[in-house]
Amino acid sequence: MLGSRHTKDTHVPRGTNPATGRRTTGDAKADTAKLGRDFGWIAALGVVLVIAGVVGLCYVGLATLTTMILFGWLLLIGGVIGLLHAVQARGTHFFWLGVVVAALNIAAGVVVLKTPEAGAEALTMFAALLFLTGGLFRLVGSLVVRGPQFGWTLLQGAFDLLLGILVLATWPSSSKYVIGTFFSLALLFDGLGLIATGFGGRRIVGLVSEKLTESHRPPGGKSGHGTEPVQPE
Repeated sequence: MLGSRHTKDTHVPRGTNPATGRRTTGDAKADTAKLGRDFGWIAALGVVLVIAGVVGLCYVGLATLTTMILFGWLLLIGGVIGLLHAVQARGTHFFWLGVVVAALNIAAGVVVLKTPEAGAEALTMFAALLFLTGGLFRLVGSLVVRGPQFGWTLLQGAFDLLLGILVLATWPSSSKYVIGTFFSLALLFDGLGLIATGFGGRRIVGLVSEKLTESHRPPGGKSGHGTEPVQPE
């Protein structure tokens, strides 16, 4: 008898009502509160990125130098990690390819860290060539295909082509502000996106919390009973 009674017992998860098997109101509110705090941290990170982007736009030269130093460290750390992976994969056909790629990343990282100004000039030249080729391909493609997005594609191609020409026309002096401007704008727009996500998420969590409160509110108003008290005659 005792053994059969123990076999019929079921495990009730923590935070659930044993009678209904559903999570209690307090646990649901705790979960929504935690989710709201998480969205709050996302919005706070967005504010930090927006501030960094605005500061970078105000000091584009410093932003360019900072970007190149970060880029150099990323190349150096990536090369070291790639070299470690290549050593772990020794004996395979990709060993020497991994060693060569890792060595190139390490060498490029060292060069960028030693001469960030020269690295900014080279990266600016590369970005200008990308704008030129991308704008040219978009212009030719939009004129040949003439799809439903013909106008937007043509405008984007013309903008990219004009931007590439302007950067090349003022190179290498343009290398002092182009990279920093692009990096600061990326921080600014990413921050605005995170702020929108954080505030939108908190608003949705607030609506869900209100729905949970209303669904668990007993019928009959504030008194908590289904019928109002009868006044004595």
